[in-house]
Amino acid sequence: MSFPKVGNLAPAFTMLNQDGEKVSLKDFKGKKNVVLYFYPKAMTPGCTVQAQGIRDSKAILKKLDTVVLGVSPDEEKRLVKFIERDELNFDLLSDPEHKITEKYGCWSLKKFMGKEYMGVVRTTFIIGKDGRLKHVMDKFKTKTHHDDLIEWLKANL
Repeated sequence: MSFPKVGNLAPAFTMLNQDGEKVSLKDFKGKKNVVLYFYPKAMTPGCTVQAQGIRDSKAILKKLDTVVLGVSPDEEKRLVKFIERDELNFDLLSDPEHKITEKYGCWSLKKFMGKEYMGVVRTTFIIGKDGRLKHVMDKFKTKTHHDDLIEWLKANL
């Protein structure tokens, strides 16, 4: 597993959001910074805490000219339920065949309770308005992810 290199153009993507609308990285070029975060499964405890922290940081992210996109292998129906249940205020993107997840190096062998399986490695990418990858966050706690993210954005953008 290797992530795209910081400083390079971020890998292009187009995925469907929770409403079945196409969302592409190019939609934001020259307009917004993009936080693209990959998470394993909607409505699970860690993913919920992480998403709620981002939700509650909306005003700060807006001031920093930053949009957030969450990516998981979940189907659109599950993403709608997650957004409604937790009143999320950002798009969730569906990558059921994990093509984009693989492109970003976030699909890897995982171990849990003695079993090995392929799955999403929780990772966040910060992409500048110029479309270049600015930072990769792959070691963080879900409870403080939003704080770490905002701290980095304030210091570096």
